[in-house]
Amino acid sequence: MAARLVLASASPRRRELLAQLGIPFEVVTSDVPETPAPAERPAAFAQRVARDKAAEVARRCPGALVLAADTIVAVEGVIFGKPQDRADARRMLEALAGRTHEVLTAVTLRTPAGDVEELVVGSAVEFRALTAREIEDYLDGSEPYDKAGAYAVQGEAQRFVVQVRGSYTNVVGLPMDEVRELLRRHRLHVAAIDAVS
Repeated sequence: MAARLVLASASPRRRELLAQLGIPFEVVTSDVPETPAPAERPAAFAQRVARDKAAEVARRCPGALVLAADTIVAVEGVIFGKPQDRADARRMLEALAGRTHEVLTAVTLRTPAGDVEELVVGSAVEFRALTAREIEDYLDGSEPYDKAGAYAVQGEAQRFVVQVRGSYTNVVGLPMDEVRELLRRHRLHVAAIDAVS
């Protein structure tokens, strides 16, 4: 019999994506800080945070299969996490405007025995040029402030996006093709839903 699944994330977007797989799961949020170490590379940072989230929640949920993830935006190796304030969000959006950036999601699955499987998925997102007015109007809403890179690709910011190369759900916060296969390997029945990827 498969262990119960716990999603170690406060993200409503990850919760919605995982629910589409038709697997029962619980949500237990983690208090792991999401601050890069000096000179830490984007993929290594995201992977460390996902691993730490899984370990922290596993300690509170013995016997569970714990799924954790961390999504970041990177521009030429510079990590863009969640903005600290409006000025920080403006800085990020100005840097993303008119160019292509990388969105990395690290996923960790920790078993009840403490075994760990990890992966990092990257997608490329191209933004069109943005006017100062467009940026300020977007910053007037609540959407930018709890998102890596200060935007939500599935929200109002979709009008900024020229194209996404790679997994779209990865940009939302969980690469569903990879997560589906990861869970199948652990004997969790996954509904066959093509639309979530």
